Amino acid sequence: MNDLIDDPEIGLNDPEFSVSEISVAIKRIIEGEFSHVRIKGEIGRVSFPRSGHLYLDLKDNKSVISAVIWNAGASRLQIWPEEGLEVVATGRITTFGGQSKYQLVVEDIKPAGVGALMAMLEKRKAMLAAEGLFDETHKKSIPYLPEIIGVITSPSGAVIRDILHRLRDRFPSKVLIWPVAVQGDKCALDVAAAIAGFNALTIGGAVPRPDLLIVARGGGSLEDLWGFNEEIVARATAASDIPLISAVGHESDTTLIDFVSDKRAPTPTAAAELAVPVRHELLAWAETQSVRIRRAMSNHLITRLQRLQDLGRVLPKPDALFIYERQKLDHTSERLPAALVALVQKQKMNIYDVSGTLHASFVRSKVDSAASCYGLIEPRLKSALDRSVNLRKTELKRLSSRLVPRLVDRKVNDGKEAFKQAAKSLSTASNQYVASLKDRLTGLQRLRETLGYKATLNRGYTVVRSGDGVITTTKEAKSAEVLEIEFSDGRLSVLGKSKATKKSATPSLDQGSLF
Repeated sequence: MNDLIDDPEIGLNDPEFSVSEISVAIKRIIEGEFSHVRIKGEIGRVSFPRSGHLYLDLKDNKSVISAVIWNAGASRLQIWPEEGLEVVATGRITTFGGQSKYQLVVEDIKPAGVGALMAMLEKRKAMLAAEGLFDETHKKSIPYLPEIIGVITSPSGAVIRDILHRLRDRFPSKVLIWPVAVQGDKCALDVAAAIAGFNALTIGGAVPRPDLLIVARGGGSLEDLWGFNEEIVARATAASDIPLISAVGHESDTTLIDFVSDKRAPTPTAAAELAVPVRHELLAWAETQSVRIRRAMSNHLITRLQRLQDLGRVLPKPDALFIYERQKLDHTSERLPAALVALVQKQKMNIYDVSGTLHASFVRSKVDSAASCYGLIEPRLKSALDRSVNLRKTELKRLSSRLVPRLVDRKVNDGKEAFKQAAKSLSTASNQYVASLKDRLTGLQRLRETLGYKATLNRGYTVVRSGDGVITTTKEAKSAEVLEIEFSDGRLSVLGKSKATKKSATPSLDQGSLF
């Protein structure tokens, strides 16, 4: 019977575990033993995936341990992990069963002493300097008298009271305060957000945009001031369109924001002094300048007045400038009516001379019409000329009475020009009037020649006259003793029929009979 039963093998009674069970057991043991550890080492590889988590290696001269910083803890870090930086990482050891690995979950990370901080600061400073953030060409000038000043600091510290007190003493200005944390994990983010927020304000908006920014904080250790050494603060300062004064720490303290800012102040009180001038000194300077301007204007006016008086003494009297022109105008005005009357009389005589040969009724009507027209025009023309001359005299008197020394030259030229224009206009009117009379006489002459009988004689007709006048019938011709026949080239006298009958008994060879 015993042969039918197999002998038991060693180890068959030990429990069997799955892979997951062993992984969980190991995880429980490790996390229980190392739930809170502080590890000092040098940061090796650092990666930043899109998830927001940070993966890095901590190493020394013999070993390497992987570490992870979850995205929730990464936003609270006081310093940003950089390769080669010696740090002290605080956290817990856990395992990652999917790869049979253990890793350090970092909750906080700090530099391993001041030396590490200074090394990281120098490295960051060299990087920013290489990018040109410290160049003087990028720095903006501080406004001489800013209307609104934005202050980025803690609202509860002594710094803001010192700044406000100093501004009130020197030159009271409007101040906008953006409260921030000036140390700790939130310091860098708050300061960078405040700088960007002030720059995002609209000019003339509900909240006015400052003309100048002051970033201020009191003194402290390197760790206390570390937020102002962060890269995010330096880049926000360099990107600011508003001029910025940094006043972080005491005069011996230096942070990265001091190199990037447009102006560095050794203390917050000194920043207020750099921001605004002394009001009393400015008022005194303005009063001095006002006195100098008034004195200069007074001296200038006195000099110009003296110059004007000197020029006025060498100018002729206004009345003397118009004596010759007035005399010439009077002489012309006296001669003009007589000349016009003589011209009218001359034209009348010309009309009378040519009117004798015109048809009696037609010429008489034309001459009477012209004479009446001349009779109407003559008195009107004389009165118009007298009125024009009087108006010119009145205008000359008015202009001469209103002249002042500095306008004499211009008025004299205007008066001469006006007189020349008047004389020119009067001469033109006279010439036009005489030309119109000549044109009318020429027209009448043409009409006389057209209506006269001489033009008819040229076409082959004759005019027969007797002692009683022009003969138009044969009866009158038969009864006339002597007839005068006018041709185009002259007149011929012949005997009429009655006289020819009486002399028929003694015919004459010299004179023939028309009939």
